[in-house]
Amino acid sequence: MTISIGDRVPEGTLTEFIESTDNGQSGPQAFKVSELVKGKKIVLFAVPGAFTPTCTTKHVVDFIRDAEQIKAKGVDEIWCVAVNDAFVMGAWGRDTGATGIIRLLADGAATWTTELGLELDLIARGLGVRSRRYSAILEDGVVKQLNVEEGGEYKISGTQTILSQL
Repeated sequence: MTISIGDRVPEGTLTEFIESTDNGQSGPQAFKVSELVKGKKIVLFAVPGAFTPTCTTKHVVDFIRDAEQIKAKGVDEIWCVAVNDAFVMGAWGRDTGATGIIRLLADGAATWTTELGLELDLIARGLGVRSRRYSAILEDGVVKQLNVEEGGEYKISGTQTILSQL
């Protein structure tokens, strides 16, 4: 069953590649979703994969470009979730310039994505289970808006829709 407006996002663990921690180390850091969303207004967008064409040349680029406008509307954080590992998400953030603007969160085994009911089976294409392309507005972990794309489209999950919903 797919998550809906008014639902609380499920518990899960997402991983972020942190460039430098307090002790000077960098690498993947795991975070509980319930702790990440607590008391925050978050714009979340999910993509089928880092370094894939539409995700890289359109989706993440639009959110980087419009991040200040989004945050000016009271948004605490912008997240991008993909079914990749944290190393890939970190490299993608560095490559696109998203690091420090957008939190690039990995759902490596598609566990959280599956709990949301937003998984996309691309096994036949050799890509495994991925995330559907979507965007959402979360307030304290509750879904206030949800924009799920059909097929490979990129029409309703971008910043134009999010800005109109904030």
